[in-house]
Amino acid sequence: MGESSAHSMSKCTELTLNRDAVIDTDRISNLPDSLLYHILSFLPTKEAVATAILSNRWKPLWIFVPTLDLRDNCCKKPISFTYIVYRVLALHIAPSLRSFRLTWYSPCNSFHLDTWIHAALTRNVQELHLEIYLNGGQDDSHVYEGEYFKLPSSLYTCKTVVVLELRGGILLDPPPSFQFPSLKILRLSKIRYGSVNSISTLISGCPVLEDLSVVRDCTNNGISFKIKVHTLKRLHIGFKSYKPEPPDYNLEIHTPALEYFRFSGHLRNILFHEKLAHLIEARVDICALEDWTRVYEIYYGDRVFKLLRALNNAKFLSLFPGDKECIAFGSIYPSMFQNLVRLNFKVTPSNWHVLLALLLVAPNLEVVDLNKDYDNENRLCWMELPDAPGCLSSRLTTFNFGGFEKLEHEVEFVKYILKEARALNTMTIKIPAKLSKEDVFETLSMFPRLSTTCLITVEKGI
Repeated sequence: MGESSAHSMSKCTELTLNRDAVIDTDRISNLPDSLLYHILSFLPTKEAVATAILSNRWKPLWIFVPTLDLRDNCCKKPISFTYIVYRVLALHIAPSLRSFRLTWYSPCNSFHLDTWIHAALTRNVQELHLEIYLNGGQDDSHVYEGEYFKLPSSLYTCKTVVVLELRGGILLDPPPSFQFPSLKILRLSKIRYGSVNSISTLISGCPVLEDLSVVRDCTNNGISFKIKVHTLKRLHIGFKSYKPEPPDYNLEIHTPALEYFRFSGHLRNILFHEKLAHLIEARVDICALEDWTRVYEIYYGDRVFKLLRALNNAKFLSLFPGDKECIAFGSIYPSMFQNLVRLNFKVTPSNWHVLLALLLVAPNLEVVDLNKDYDNENRLCWMELPDAPGCLSSRLTTFNFGGFEKLEHEVEFVKYILKEARALNTMTIKIPAKLSKEDVFETLSMFPRLSTTCLITVEKGI
């Protein structure tokens, strides 16, 4: 009888513990409301609303979340989704919005879009992200040719927006006089501009702007604009063109406080009016069609080197100067990259000489990351390695080479690094699957090394 009673008590205790454990597994529901609002703010609004079915505890939470992320599903009827957006805005009662994101791919009356954007503005929105394609997005050429949505005039009177991102089929046509007193981050990607002065006019109304990104489709030639912002610290410029002739644009940049610069796409005329004395990092990715480089090869190469010379104060440089023979025209000299400590370079047969020239003008270089973008030696543009010692940075500690295939010039280059890099600690060589790690390692181990602490590692690449 005693054993039976003890057994029953044990079972009862076990059941109680298991029940408590099950209840205790939903610890997230016991978190304070403010923390749950923060968690839900990382979800699209559709998914945040769906959490209401979990329990009564979760049912009212989404209406207080300080973010709204409304995404049109173009597979559904736009009329029904329009109703959903109005319904969400009516139920959502957060007094202010940290972020409002609207993504739209369907035909829609501009009145509705204006109303929704105005609703965000009246709640003192801080981050406003708009991506709108009223005719369903871009075609195969990556250019949107549909109807454009003109931004409402109420946007230009917003005093609280800190981040403004505009993408797609949006028409930017700012009034002559306005101001975004709080705007620090502005991103414009493949939108349409009402006039040639639209960008300059917009920027002039942003007195505290720190981060600017402008990515344009060069559908029209003769583009000319200025970026003049004394507070700007980060700048990304991108020009994309899918036309048979090279794009024609002129860009003047007045940004004396710039710390980060990125350029991507097709290079034409870029002029920096001040020395970039505060530049820390620069990223350059040049793209040119084959016909452009064959017809315009001389001036195209000159512009590549002109841009590089303007960036010679950078401490960190990521560079793909192009894969066409046009790069053979021009020179990086007389610029010295005295501050450069890290170089990330994408090498092709046509730009080896650019890499070698950079190594000779960067006396404080510490890290070199190479990534190879070819698998043969056609059109190889090579510069003879210097015979005199001391031309390579005496501070080089790390050398990485991705895509090494034991081609003759690659082997000679690695051999040169080992012979001249006095402080080299690590050399990592990534090879394709067709090569043997042991064979490559044996080859490299035979070369003389100036550094007594250098560790060579050979890895299979992805």
